[in-house]
Amino acid sequence: MVRVMVVDDHPMWREGVSRDLAAAGYEVVATTGEGRQAVRIASAAHPDVVVLDLQLPDVSGVEVINGLRAELPEVRILMLSASGEQQDVLDAVKAGAAGYLLKSAGLPEFLDAVSRTAAGDTVFTPGLAGLVLGEFRRLAVSPSSEIPAPKLTERETEVLRLVAKGLSYRQIAERLVLSHRTVQNHVQNTLGKLQLHNRVELTRYAIEQGLD
Repeated sequence: MVRVMVVDDHPMWREGVSRDLAAAGYEVVATTGEGRQAVRIASAAHPDVVVLDLQLPDVSGVEVINGLRAELPEVRILMLSASGEQQDVLDAVKAGAAGYLLKSAGLPEFLDAVSRTAAGDTVFTPGLAGLVLGEFRRLAVSPSSEIPAPKLTERETEVLRLVAKGLSYRQIAERLVLSHRTVQNHVQNTLGKLQLHNRVELTRYAIEQGLD
């Protein structure tokens, strides 16, 4: 069972999201409305996915992302925010969020986003993925590292190319006629070789290498 933590400063919204997750079969291990408390609680609760609001009363969502990733490097963070502002989205993704969903999303879209986030996909409200990829392409004009890239297998490179195009693990599996688990294994192996932490960093690397 996927363990989820919900962080939002609006009690009714937080409780509603928690109920919807529980009804869908997720284990809601913790809820809170404050950022600093979220980092402390997560260290003890060990969620697989954190559903995180961007605007919190004590610290910003970006600070919470940094704190969560410092304490739990493997945690997957799905932003659930009312803001679709370009800078808010980019700041969250650069900090390490695995996805960004607007609060205007319907329940099926939200539950699908949580499921895909837990499975390792990068999930965005339609329109935001292009924004993020566009920013990565802009940053890739001047690659920051001159260190030779580790050697990837032909299949790992093929998977990496499709990751950079924004395909989900399920779509990659269908395209390459592989199992979903095999695709996940290829991505995890590639992350290890490149010393990267998540799919967002992997996408940026692929774009820098001209694989998109």
